[in-house]
Amino acid sequence: MKNLILPFSIIAALTISCESSSDNGIKAIDGDIVSTVSSSNKSDAELAKDLKEFEAEEAKRIAKYEATLASLEFNEILHDFGNVESDSESTTEFVITNTGNMPLIIEDVAASCGCTTPQKPEKPIPPGKTDVIKVTFKPKEGQKNEIRKTVTVTANTPQKVHKIEIRAFVM
Repeated sequence: MKNLILPFSIIAALTISCESSSDNGIKAIDGDIVSTVSSSNKSDAELAKDLKEFEAEEAKRIAKYEATLASLEFNEILHDFGNVESDSESTTEFVITNTGNMPLIIEDVAASCGCTTPQKPEKPIPPGKTDVIKVTFKPKEGQKNEIRKTVTVTANTPQKVHKIEIRAFVM
């Protein structure tokens, strides 16, 4: 008998505590579950004001961050080699100008295929100065007609990734 009293008293205590728990803000209304939990005691107008203040602070933070980055411009974003022979090699230079207030660092340049070989500047480009990305296109055997290839440039700019292209008509 004593062995049954302890388990029954634990079950009774749990039942009472579950029944006396406060409203958790979740109710079923017409079969839908609706939450009435609020994140604060603030009105919608106060929350809207807080959001505006947060957005203004975030804009300042972003502007401060972007001021530590460089910016760049290319002399062209698409170079057209025109008609090229299938066994030829064509090279161009994309001129990059650092239009920001911080040194421009070209972190990486990558071509979309093995027939295009880009070379990046190895040193940072000071504000107001220029350098070049040299791009060589050598058609692979069997490549014919119009060919477009992309070179992806990664730099310490707000946009981070930039794309330049070459085009050729392989005869």
